[in-house]
Amino acid sequence: MTSAAQSSLTDLRGRRQRLSVPLTTLGALGLATAALRLRDPHEAGSWGYCPSYLLFGVYCPGCGGLRAVNDLTHGDLIGAASSNLLFVLALPLIAWVFGVWLWSAWTGRPARWTWWNTRAFRVTCLTAIVVFTVLRNLPIGSWLAP
Repeated sequence: MTSAAQSSLTDLRGRRQRLSVPLTTLGALGLATAALRLRDPHEAGSWGYCPSYLLFGVYCPGCGGLRAVNDLTHGDLIGAASSNLLFVLALPLIAWVFGVWLWSAWTGRPARWTWWNTRAFRVTCLTAIVVFTVLRNLPIGSWLAP
């Protein structure tokens, strides 16, 4: 085997190894999405109950997330936003981060996540989650409740 062929084979093995985690994650998300498509979370108790709602009567920031995924699999963006607006608004960011992760694994070059580790980004995300959670549990934000 020539040196170039050996190098190409080594690169393919390295690429396969680098892609294994993101592709496994994508597969698991695909299976979970398919399960949510097949078993409707809009039916009470079909996927269990939210512990924060059961224990404290408070909608957590994730409440309605399963229903939002189900709605999205049926092409119902308005229904998904009604179930969990924060999740729907975060989807483009989630998709972009996943795409960067895949590209980084494909090319073998580390992604530059400098913005991800900034205090401003973390404070913005945390603030959005807290404000969303508080609002959806108040009468004025009841339209945000799942």
